[in-house]
Amino acid sequence: MASITTHEDMAMSDIAYAHIPHHEYTYRLPTPPRIVVPPPTLTTEVPELHVSGVDPAEENDTNFLKEMNLESIIAKNTLLDWSYERRRKAQMILPWLYLGPLNAAKDREWLKSEGISMVLAIRSQPKTMAGAIQVAKETCGQVESVVAATYFDLVGQLSYTTRLINQHVAKIRRMTEATGDPQLGKVLVFCESGNEKSAAVVAAYLMEVLDDFDFIKSMQVCQAQRFCVNFDDNIKNILQNHWDILVARRSVAHSRSEQLNSTVLTNGLQQAARQSHQQGQLHAPQNSSVKAKRSIEDMDDDMDMSDGGNPTDVLRFQGRDVTPFMDQ
Repeated sequence: MASITTHEDMAMSDIAYAHIPHHEYTYRLPTPPRIVVPPPTLTTEVPELHVSGVDPAEENDTNFLKEMNLESIIAKNTLLDWSYERRRKAQMILPWLYLGPLNAAKDREWLKSEGISMVLAIRSQPKTMAGAIQVAKETCGQVESVVAATYFDLVGQLSYTTRLINQHVAKIRRMTEATGDPQLGKVLVFCESGNEKSAAVVAAYLMEVLDDFDFIKSMQVCQAQRFCVNFDDNIKNILQNHWDILVARRSVAHSRSEQLNSTVLTNGLQQAARQSHQQGQLHAPQNSSVKAKRSIEDMDDDMDMSDGGNPTDVLRFQGRDVTPFMDQ
């Protein structure tokens, strides 16, 4: 009689490899998941732009930016209108913010015609782009620079660049309000190509200033305005991490604001209760039949210590020897 071989009796070497799930081995280092940013197309809906509320911790009041109409500033159908020559020019991202290459910072006529009042240079070395910096000093009122040899050097400076831009815009607003014709300061952010580091700075600015604007939307808007920008995987991960920091920072600020409001409300209720209690005591009727609490002096006066005790205790202790000891 032939024996029947069960699945348990089979060796691992007898099992077909087709039944064992396996993956192709690779020598590539582990990397985070790729971030996909949909490019602008003819059917892409442009996200709405709204300036968010100002952080109470900020020293610059930029509430006037909320009055700006940002609905129609984003260029549509960029694929049809874009040409290679536009790479050498700067594009408007917001009415007070421009993004462009080194050539735009050197163009004196363009700086004057657009009313650029500040230039922010993203330099790879401290002494690079000296020619553009010199032209900007002669043409614009303010020149700032940030040194970032690599993309990762921008990580700790993104919030700083946003603060620089807001400070300048607010300063020009205060200066022109005195003349009766308030104007916005205009800032040009540029690097050598205008497509990488400066684009990352502008995208980070959009995340901090606009309401409910994450890193995906920020990169989409930059690419819609300047189609030649290049957000590689490193920049995308940096912007994503910066967005996570912004979300955490806003969550902490919101929690502190709620706690402060709760404390103020509680203190107000306690103060109102104390005032109500004091007013109730002032208007309370005086009842003369209520006997006041006796003081210690009154109790001493009521007790007759001459006969050794209270008269009410005489009968209770009558006939009882309460002497603690006797002399022998």
